Amino acid sequence: MSHYQADDADHMEDDYEMEDVDDDIDEEFRAREMAGSDSDVDEYDHLNNKVADTSSAEARRGHDIQGIPWDRLSITREKYRQTRLEQYKNYENIPQSGEDSEKECKITKKGGMYYEFRRNSRSVKSTILHFQLRNLVWATSKHDVYLMSHFSVIHWSALTFNKTEVLNVLGHVAPTEKHPGSLLEGFTQTQVSTLAVKDNLLVAGGFQGELICKYLDRPGVSFCSRTTYDDNAITNAVEIYVTPSGAVHFTASNNDGGVRDFDMEKFQLCRHFTFPWPVNHTSLSPDGKLLVIVGDNPDGLLVDSKTGKTIMPLCGHLDYSFASAWHPDGVTFATGNQDKTCRVWDVRNLSKSVAVLKGNLGAIRSIRYTSDGQFMAMAEPADFVHVFDAKNGYEKEQEIDFFGEISGMSFSPDTESLFIGVWDRTYGSLLQYGRRRNYGYLDSLI
Repeated sequence: MSHYQADDADHMEDDYEMEDVDDDIDEEFRAREMAGSDSDVDEYDHLNNKVADTSSAEARRGHDIQGIPWDRLSITREKYRQTRLEQYKNYENIPQSGEDSEKECKITKKGGMYYEFRRNSRSVKSTILHFQLRNLVWATSKHDVYLMSHFSVIHWSALTFNKTEVLNVLGHVAPTEKHPGSLLEGFTQTQVSTLAVKDNLLVAGGFQGELICKYLDRPGVSFCSRTTYDDNAITNAVEIYVTPSGAVHFTASNNDGGVRDFDMEKFQLCRHFTFPWPVNHTSLSPDGKLLVIVGDNPDGLLVDSKTGKTIMPLCGHLDYSFASAWHPDGVTFATGNQDKTCRVWDVRNLSKSVAVLKGNLGAIRSIRYTSDGQFMAMAEPADFVHVFDAKNGYEKEQEIDFFGEISGMSFSPDTESLFIGVWDRTYGSLLQYGRRRNYGYLDSLI
């Protein structure tokens, strides 16, 4: 992963946020900030933090899902979409990787409708600190989602529309429990680069190799650790999993080339593997035997999870990879790359990927499968989340189209909800989609 200072996040906003691309939009936004919104309700009130969310009923009546007042602007949504497609600059470590990958891409049929828009919550401001790391949104149920908002981990209830601060890392954070190996002095002003939440466990990773572990049903922080004191120490990804015996573990991927496995029953590091390049993401197979390793190398690795020994290289991508995920069947898995593609692999034949799926704007920064294996979602850096019908060979997709940088996305464990964090200075929000069913009465239960 590229060396990058958190302060440079402003530059990404300046490059890509909505209000700076078109002068007419910029003038409209400034007028609204000075004079207030002229709509029926205040769209944003900095003092009271009141915003106008968009419901599914309003969207059906023609309202923009993000509340963008296209009728008051001198540019149409379609024109602005075209501008974004033409002007968005995909970050590449290997020049021309996006263009060179196109010849292998699978042609998919668009128009799938697997998840329906439910709500856009603009009072929830999802944020990003590192432009390549986009795993900052996690759903633990169809109504409960956790996300980063500046220096806070926020819980948002899609049922009550209430947000609660779960963890604040702006000041001093130290463990309230004593465990061998825990850094009792804790950390101050942690810059959170990655996040994972599963069941009752939350793990936040930081720019200096910090790991902060908190159980959501306990007060305080349970465990703090610094994975490395290396200058290149950023924690790129965290994956929480449950072993076949029922023990809770998590795997941390680090820029120092390390992959570390922690046992959260004993609060101890139990495995540490080292690779020759920064590791940006790892995914453990459902049976716990195999690890997918991707990072600052075009080729990924499939390794033995107990020994760290390479079983097979994963050859095909043309740039660095930042995402991976296993299908629940334990036979196929996917990797996402800065060459604008997601590759699907079959462990029974790793000589070539079985499908190459293409994005619109840029790198594939996040990949998620539904727990039933029916769908796979891949997120680009901005504007697009693609949901594929994995069960039917990735032949058809639903393209979720909006404006803004994507901080993360997450299916709920029961597959009923899909949450997408949108980072934008004006239109930052949390998008919620619900699984489409053939029977309308089920909607009343969601």
